[in-house]
Amino acid sequence: MGGRGSNTIWGGRYKLGPAEIMERINASIGFDRRLYAQDIAGSLAHCDMLVAQGILSTKDGRAIKRGLAKVREEIEAGRFKFSTKLEDIHLNVESRLTELIGAAGGRLHTARSRNDQVALDVRLWVRDTIDRLEPMLADLQAALIDRAEEHAATIMPGFTHLQTAQPITFGHHLLAYVEMFGRDRGRLADCRARLNESPLGAAALAGSPHPIDPRKTARALGFARPMANSLDAVSDRDYVVEFIAAASLTAVHLSRLSEEIVIWCSAPFRFIALSDAFTTGSSIMPQKRNPDAAELARGKVGRIVGAFVALCTMLKGLPLTYGKDMQEDKEPLFDAADSLELGVAAMAGMVRDLEANAERMRAVAAADYSVATDLADWLVRKVGLPFREAHHVTGRLVGLAADKGVDLDKLSLAEMRAVEPRIDRSVYRVLTVEASVNARRSLGGTAPANVARAVQEARRRYLGRSR
Repeated sequence: MGGRGSNTIWGGRYKLGPAEIMERINASIGFDRRLYAQDIAGSLAHCDMLVAQGILSTKDGRAIKRGLAKVREEIEAGRFKFSTKLEDIHLNVESRLTELIGAAGGRLHTARSRNDQVALDVRLWVRDTIDRLEPMLADLQAALIDRAEEHAATIMPGFTHLQTAQPITFGHHLLAYVEMFGRDRGRLADCRARLNESPLGAAALAGSPHPIDPRKTARALGFARPMANSLDAVSDRDYVVEFIAAASLTAVHLSRLSEEIVIWCSAPFRFIALSDAFTTGSSIMPQKRNPDAAELARGKVGRIVGAFVALCTMLKGLPLTYGKDMQEDKEPLFDAADSLELGVAAMAGMVRDLEANAERMRAVAAADYSVATDLADWLVRKVGLPFREAHHVTGRLVGLAADKGVDLDKLSLAEMRAVEPRIDRSVYRVLTVEASVNARRSLGGTAPANVARAVQEARRRYLGRSR
């Protein structure tokens, strides 16, 4: 879009028709037709401004607005005939507008270039996409918060290095993702605030000699202000990169939760089950139920991060202002946004669908001496040992229990005192997974009472409601 190409619209200088390969590489209508709503919205605002400034007659303005409404109707009804010979969405719309209303259609492009036109369209499209994603991410948070409340006291193993570390609650685990997606929403909001400036009025790159009012078009389109520099206005694609960067991190969070769902659904874990709505069977093994929705959400992160790399690579060597290279921003942008929206919707569905196996979670949480740290902490509090010495004593007791093939709470008091004489019978009160999670009442800790409070705070902070 923008700049010089080989279309016959440029008139007499180009006497030869474009070669087929040039037509194919030059055309963007195959993908930028998605910008039609934004393109028409920008044209309507531009038309109103031209009329208000006396650059366009009221009669022409009415005809243009009537024609644009007809073009939009045809596109949305699937009757519009897009042409690769007209390259892009701008020329396709303008050509059809001129067919409908005559010469007035050609006057719409006064004081405007395809350079500031496409910059406007893409800004509007990214802003609209963020506005769609915001409630979707809030809905995903709501699903996680509701399940966290349901499982505030459901005990599961907490892992480091994917090895059982300490008992936690399932609700606490789910709330960790609420925080991640909250940061994602914040990054998208920051991106929206920064992109919310209108490039319209920059024309090709240097501004316009016509008495235009960029502030009027900015206000009409919901922007905070017009952009301050015409060169920056047509060349800036920071907001596309920033959006895809935010999308990439959101996708990484989706992928991490997807990975956990895949693991939790596996036979060795059996922590959760997904219904047929989010799983598929095997073509050869009838017993299988595969968590394909989670795997696909996990897999899409590659496409989104790939789009980020593609955009940075495309922009890194471009001098000011416009280069046809910038046409390559749209396909990765559209694909990344589509992939992210699908992943967010799928994850919200899986969170609401999953059924937790609380008995299995607790059994695994209680295995592998997961309360060993609680024993060490008890030795610090009750016996007064330095933590490093308490750690050593606990290690010896874990070794003894392992040799006997029993849990720590199955060691006799005499066996414990043989390692540390000051241990008394009250030690057994800290050697259960229930005692372990209930003891962790520090801010941000996993105690069920903490989780219940954190659920209410998360609803207030992220969803703006108490229930």
